[in-house]
Amino acid sequence: MSNTPILRHRTVSVQVGNITVGGDAPVVVQSMTNTDTADAIRTAAQCFELARAGSELVRITVNSLEAAQAVPDIRARLDKMGCDVPLIGDFHFNGHKLLTAVPECAQALAKYRINPGNVGRGKKRDEQFARMIEFAVRYDKPVRIGVNWGSLDQELLAKMLDDNSKLAKPLELEEVMHEALLESALSSAAKAEEYGLPHDHIILSCKLSDVQGLVRAYRDMSKRCDYPLHLGLTEAGMGSKGIVYSTAALSILLQEGIGDTIRISLTPEPHAKREKEVIVGQEILQALGLRSFTPQVVACPGCGRTSSDYFQRLAEQIQGWLREQMPVWKDQYPGVESMSVAVMGCVVNGPGESKHANIGISLPGSGETPVAPVYEDGQKTVTLKGDSIAQEFQALVETYVQKTYG
Repeated sequence: MSNTPILRHRTVSVQVGNITVGGDAPVVVQSMTNTDTADAIRTAAQCFELARAGSELVRITVNSLEAAQAVPDIRARLDKMGCDVPLIGDFHFNGHKLLTAVPECAQALAKYRINPGNVGRGKKRDEQFARMIEFAVRYDKPVRIGVNWGSLDQELLAKMLDDNSKLAKPLELEEVMHEALLESALSSAAKAEEYGLPHDHIILSCKLSDVQGLVRAYRDMSKRCDYPLHLGLTEAGMGSKGIVYSTAALSILLQEGIGDTIRISLTPEPHAKREKEVIVGQEILQALGLRSFTPQVVACPGCGRTSSDYFQRLAEQIQGWLREQMPVWKDQYPGVESMSVAVMGCVVNGPGESKHANIGISLPGSGETPVAPVYEDGQKTVTLKGDSIAQEFQALVETYVQKTYG
């Protein structure tokens, strides 16, 4: 962890189930399911897997009567599995009707997400927004007012464009849209408070899919309010693009102390597990020194000295194994999440990196003596050789964890 802590933008704290967002609480990692919420069995199973991977809040789509009716069942199934992860209901267009029809859904959820651009049109907009806030007040639930530039309140934007056209020096369209995003979030929060929702029950988000636009929006938002801020680059994309863009945007803001909870909106590969977005979110926070979630493996990139892929396979094996252990280790071995493990591929940087890690191994490169020294807390403890180096090193890591953090 860094010796120079990042100073957080001061926000109020909001309680979401058993998780605190904002205030002095650590930045919270959350995720969202992609199952049909009406399928309570599959949705509960995915919520469980996301929570097990480290998602501290899980959002589910509530878009139909069947989905709303399934929410209490999903909550009950998770409770039976010993999983207390808070559930967030994601509402668009018909949330006021669903909460009215299924009050059990309103009660089972830990938080509601409302998009001001998708609440309604004209007079109905305020009525339907007020109806949803009424349920939040009744059941003492916090609300995230989540503005998205892909579904910006068109009536508000039209009014602001009209007002802008009357100025002596009209602003560029991009400037008007920027102000419309902020105004939509802040004015909706003010209305929610007028309708009785406490100040400390509101979280705001202002999502874009453009990195620089997102950074600017949240910088300005943080200056204009003290609500906790939910960070996320919307529609980030697939694979390395989604990861890189999300990391670029969120790292700038988090380094500036802006942001209280994050979600990485990755498009998963077909049939891929949903947990990847959780892991990326954790790794961003861990890389910045804001939190620790799982021991990190330091490994070299490989070069002409490392013609064998042995060290790569061992690094991947150890990293996967460490992550698999964390659901149990985090309770048994406090502090293990900050441990570093080095798996190096040759003598150039191998011994040095291994000494700097809590425990490390320097594997032989091309033409080097076929032995692998192991270092623990800077001291060489043993030299491994033969065909079972991987198994022996993993056993040494497990022993180190037990004696150091047990």
